[in-house]
Amino acid sequence: MNRQVNQDLEHLKILSILFYVLSGLTLFPVLFGLFYMIMGVFFGVAMFSADIPHRPGDPPPALFGGIFVIVGGGILAVFLTLGILILKAGRNLSKQRSYTFCFVIACVICLWMPLGTILGVFTIITLTRDSVKAIFNGQNYQQFGNTPPNWQ
Repeated sequence: MNRQVNQDLEHLKILSILFYVLSGLTLFPVLFGLFYMIMGVFFGVAMFSADIPHRPGDPPPALFGGIFVIVGGGILAVFLTLGILILKAGRNLSKQRSYTFCFVIACVICLWMPLGTILGVFTIITLTRDSVKAIFNGQNYQQFGNTPPNWQ
């Protein structure tokens, strides 16, 4: 097997592992979103059941808990979606599938500084090589050597 193909497969394997790590780091803030939502429910129930006087026209005191639930739900939705997309991209990199999806996610994670930027740039550099494109396309170019043993 050609040295370039071996090197590309090794780079894709390392990148997929780093994508899994970044996915875990991205999924960590989901816990904060969940905590905010639980706190909002407790505040909402406490304010609703408490006999707090308020003037007519003022918002109900339970709205304070609702704001926490909405903010927590937003945090949860954004980071859960991003974490799952990064995890899926790491899986696709390890299986050498969905070139465009991996490239788009690499561009998106460049916005998450500094770890995402570093990983995204290295992923873009790796994915733009012709030999890596050939691996993702499943094409057997003679200039890149023989077909790897785990070719799908």
